[in-house]
Order: sequence, then structure tokens, then C-alpha cells
Amino acid sequence: MNLRVASHVHSTWSYDGHWGLDQIARAFAARRYNVVLMTEHDVGFTEERRRAHREACRSAGTEHILFIPGIEYGDPSNTVHTLVWGDVPFLGAGRETQYVLEQATERGGVCVLAHPSRRAAWKVFQPDWLNYLAGIEVWNRKTDGWSPSRDGIRVVSGTPVPPVVGLDFHCAKQFFPLVVRLPLETQSDEAAILDALRRRSYSCQAWGRDLKWFTSGPALSASGLLEAARRMAARTVHRAFPGPLRKASQGV
Repeated sequence: MNLRVASHVHSTWSYDGHWGLDQIARAFAARRYNVVLMTEHDVGFTEERRRAHREACRSAGTEHILFIPGIEYGDPSNTVHTLVWGDVPFLGAGRETQYVLEQATERGGVCVLAHPSRRAAWKVFQPDWLNYLAGIEVWNRKTDGWSPSRDGIRVVSGTPVPPVVGLDFHCAKQFFPLVVRLPLETQSDEAAILDALRRRSYSCQAWGRDLKWFTSGPALSASGLLEAARRMAARTVHRAFPGPLRKASQGV
């Protein structure tokens, strides 16, 4: 059995999240996910709030969905973002990436570099970070849309760090068939899930196909054309109907 995992998900515990944990549990279970890797923004968090969020995730979990609480840490310039899972004390908002990676790893956390294309974060990527990373997002639904990040593909190429897919879910428009698959029999053991991620023992899929199928050749070119068309259509429609579509995309 392989667990189907949704990575990089925000709830109303984040300042810009639109869905509560209960709503997320129902919607992701309906899409056959077993595990949701939460990544609330560091802004507005404290250690007390982190503990409360962890308890809320435990309470909102069901027999169908396990929530793994986590934090998305931004650097002082809000350029590089790091996803951290595990029972790691809150490290503070706006901390340097190297500090986040070192401290989280020392405390047993699992770290993934988020959306390297956002704000051209790939340009300031440091090779030393590879020693701490369990993955690098090469396809982030919110930042990259319907096509993988060519920047992310270049960063991860030739490194021992595997590529990861993430929804960067804030509202309904980020639903997309991106899945992290873990070779585990049960969803109930958070420690085993984190250990599999830490050991880089996972694979990723898009549209039910191995991620590698989309990161080179004709599939990458075709998805890039689709994403360009999608963005153009979205700009046109949102200019014509800004309010109603925004509310509909947020599921409200």
C-alpha cells in the first residue's frame, strides 16, 4: 500500500487561508488522500499557537485523514520559504534559511524547500542547504500552475535531493492532481511518515503519472503551453468578473 499525501496545505490558521481544518479533512478525503501535510505561515505564530495548532490538527483528523502539522518559514526578505514538519519548537518568523534548516534538523524536523520560482528564490539557493533538505518543490500549484517549475527542475537536477510536488493550498482553486506517495501501510503513525520523508523514501505523481514524465521533453513543453493559456484566460475572466469568481474559488 502507498499512502496518498497532499503536501503544502494552509488552513485558516494561516493569515491568508480560507478553509478550516474540518473542511479540509472532508474535501481531501473525498479526493482519496490519506495524509495532509499542513504548512501554516510563520507570520502571527508563537510557540503557544504552534502547540494549539498541533492539537487542533489531532482533533480534526479522522479515520480517513491524518493531519501532520507544520510551519512554512520565510526568510527576512520573504524570498526563500522552507516547509518544516515535526514537533519542532517555533523558530520565529522571518529567520534566515540556514538557521531554520539547522535548528529544525537538529530537533528532528523534516525540511523541504518551497516554490523556488516564487520571487526567483532559486537565484539565492545555497548548495549547503542540500545537506538538510528532504526535497525541493519542483511543482507548486499556486506558484507554478499547471506546469512544473523549470527553475526548480534546474535546482534539483544532479543533486541527491528528490523533487516534490505541493499544492500550496489556500482555497479551492489550488485543488490539482498532485500527490506524494509514501510506501507505508498505515496513515496513523506520524513518526513513520516523517521518517519516510526524512529518508527521501517517497515518489511523486501528477495526473496519476510519475513526476518524471512531466519534467522533461514534450510533456514539459505541452504543460508549459497549457499554463500560459490558463494564465491568459484567468486574467481575462477575472478582469470581467472579479468579485464572484474570487469568492467561488475560495469555496465561500
